[in-house]
Amino acid sequence: YYYAFDLDSSHFYDEVITHLKKESSMYSVIEKSIKQTVTALATLLLAGSVFAQNYPTKPVTLLVPYPAGGLSDVIARTVNNTLSKNLGQPVIVDNLGGASGAIAAQKVLSAPSDGQIIFQGSPNELILAPLAISAVKFKSEDFRLVQMIATAQIGFLARKDLPVNNVDEFLDYARKEAQAGRPITYASVGPGSFYHLLGEHLSKTTNIPMTHIPYKGAAPANQDLIGGQVDIFLAPFGKAYDELQKQGKIKILAMLNSERLDSVKAYPAISESKSLKNFTFNIWTGYFVKKDTPESIVQVIHKTITDSLSDPAVRNGLEANSQLVAKPLSLQA
Repeated sequence: YYYAFDLDSSHFYDEVITHLKKESSMYSVIEKSIKQTVTALATLLLAGSVFAQNYPTKPVTLLVPYPAGGLSDVIARTVNNTLSKNLGQPVIVDNLGGASGAIAAQKVLSAPSDGQIIFQGSPNELILAPLAISAVKFKSEDFRLVQMIATAQIGFLARKDLPVNNVDEFLDYARKEAQAGRPITYASVGPGSFYHLLGEHLSKTTNIPMTHIPYKGAAPANQDLIGGQVDIFLAPFGKAYDELQKQGKIKILAMLNSERLDSVKAYPAISESKSLKNFTFNIWTGYFVKKDTPESIVQVIHKTITDSLSDPAVRNGLEANSQLVAKPLSLQA
């Protein structure tokens, strides 16, 4: 049927209802269904609001996208106890490695948007992994940054018996090995990861062929570096590497900084080398939730993380691992 309604009339909707009543005895059923739907939606919204006000009502997971033992794990375990105290619920560190951190990131997106999983992420997992791995379908826009945590310095690490003591000696050695058909190997935390790209960039910048050896995280890469199974690892730097160097288990050839920083003054900045003066890099870490997490829950998480970062024990723990603690951001930043 075709009806001509006066769209400008204040009685437009009354006219529609009148014609529907004339044409269908189902109108009363439809009207009742609509009322029930509206009531249900209102109930859900009210329940969501109450839930947000009570958040959290159970333990919260702090999801780390790499196996235990690496720097990412250390950062999470430096923060989680204070964060737990501020949230009023246990904060459990969960390590899930693989696919350059994308497996853990996808787990966040597959869970409800209720703030029960806080993701410890960086550009490595949220930007590079989707670009480098075709099976990864999420986008960085699927996540919301709640608070920055820290910036990691990058160490130029080498196996203990590599016959070099600085970056320039390493490049000379790597060039000779490549010419002899024995390209040096470099570790990363997975294909397409930031550390994979650093190794590729090092190879292209110096025009020296190198072989990439991917791992599921820093911990297994460290094991092979210590065991002499891989030659170098351009890695986020933490206190553990300083101890390994002092024990003679690895060599630290340089830090990828433009100058020597107080926390790593014993090691040369890459800018002090002759060949790689501008090879300076770092990477930041932040805490994320799904983008559609209720605002009231995001505000609670933001406040508790911000408060945690001001705790002296947390700051000292991060700084002891050569982390540059981030200046807290507002949610509007």
